Amino acid sequence: MKALVQRVSQAAVDVEGTRVAQIGPGMLILLGVGTGDGEQEVDRLAEKVRKLRIFDDAEGRMNEPLGEREVLCVSQFTLYGDTRRGNRPSYMEAARPEAAEPLYDRFCERLGAKKGVFGACMGVALINDGPVTLMLEV
Repeated sequence: MKALVQRVSQAAVDVEGTRVAQIGPGMLILLGVGTGDGEQEVDRLAEKVRKLRIFDDAEGRMNEPLGEREVLCVSQFTLYGDTRRGNRPSYMEAARPEAAEPLYDRFCERLGAKKGVFGACMGVALINDGPVTLMLEV
């Protein structure tokens, strides 16, 4: 399971020109589910995200966890794109949709995240809150 986590001041996701979710300060997470991932990996990654100390404390240091801030999570199988051979990514390591969607839903539920639409072509807009983008894998 892979996640690209961005600290944002706001983020939104649109599908076919319609806004389906938006948040204020918090995290935008692009989540990829791989073959072999299960509930244990979901729970471990959700807990890791919840405890990440990437928000500024009173002294301006990245020392605070998510807390009551919002989360927007977008499914992103392309995180599993393998370009080691040639120029066309291979997605063989990405889980099939029927396996990935329930795990995506579980991850979002664990974080109380707002969601994009699984499998849809989505437009994602964000305003970064500082230079904080992390890649997590479990």
